[in-house]
Amino acid sequence: MRTGQLIKELRLKKGITQETLAAKTDISVRTIQRIENGEVDPRAYTLQSIAIALEVDFEVFADSEMEVKATDEKERGTWLPLLHLSGLLLLIIPPIILWIWKRDQVKHIRGHAIDIINFQLSMSLYLLPCALFSVYPILIVLGIFSQVVIIVNTVRVTGDQPYRYPLTIRFLKQELTA
Repeated sequence: MRTGQLIKELRLKKGITQETLAAKTDISVRTIQRIENGEVDPRAYTLQSIAIALEVDFEVFADSEMEVKATDEKERGTWLPLLHLSGLLLLIIPPIILWIWKRDQVKHIRGHAIDIINFQLSMSLYLLPCALFSVYPILIVLGIFSQVVIIVNTVRVTGDQPYRYPLTIRFLKQELTA
């Protein structure tokens, strides 16, 4: 169970409102709302304050976080490599379907999906003129190059290593994080 959900569940069992919990912990009501909705991950001292206010052991939250991290790692280890591997088809639809389907369950899937889609769009842009003008040697080299890059990056993501898609035009932009 996510920490925010656990806090909400414990708070409701105690019959405490978000306002009361905020007053007991010196945390703003908005922050309590954001934690419970899963918009932010609370820091350890925030969790400690909430644990004291809800009269539970801090370990309850620590155990919850360990469970979530184990689940997240398992999800990442399965779906991110599959997402990269879907790029072998040189069709944009499979990565988009995986992205939309797993966007709420797999952390960082958006960035991986955008990288794959950008690479596929770039390769399509390079391959199309080669096919139209019958430049078969370049067509073959680009085709093999794209397949090798996708396989190498799939292996890297499986090993939790950084990956890179060369010759990629950034059609879709990554979100800027503060």
